[in-house]
Amino acid sequence: MILAKPVALARRGIRLLDSVPYSLLVLVARCATFSVFFRSGLVKLDDWNATLSLFENEYHVPLLPPDFAATLAASMELGLSTLVLVGLLTRLSALGLLGMVLVIQLFVYPMAWPDHIQWLAFMIFIICRGPGVLSLDHLLDRRLADKPA
Repeated sequence: MILAKPVALARRGIRLLDSVPYSLLVLVARCATFSVFFRSGLVKLDDWNATLSLFENEYHVPLLPPDFAATLAASMELGLSTLVLVGLLTRLSALGLLGMVLVIQLFVYPMAWPDHIQWLAFMIFIICRGPGVLSLDHLLDRRLADKPA
């Protein structure tokens, strides 16, 4: 009997947490993805000469010339993160960013896995379950579903 109230309170708390809509949870993951990558893209643009120097001297991306790799990285960070935020081509965009993280992990900063695994955690959520109803993908899907074949 002494545990009845705490157990009931815990169960009520769990039910409350279980009732949080998926779309709200994935929106947080989309915002986190946007924040990490968009800020990184802005830093690259802020001092393009320093960015090029990093890609020439420190970031040894295989097979790509440093200036192309820098342009590609900044474009992906700014463009794909924005698409993830608004929920357009969300899974594909998150997959592109995840591929970029894989390149960074393998060839640039292999010891930065604690950061990379956090990014993986919220991006894999988006890739596997989609952007939710608060997204342009959902809106477009509904519009296309309403059109006769």
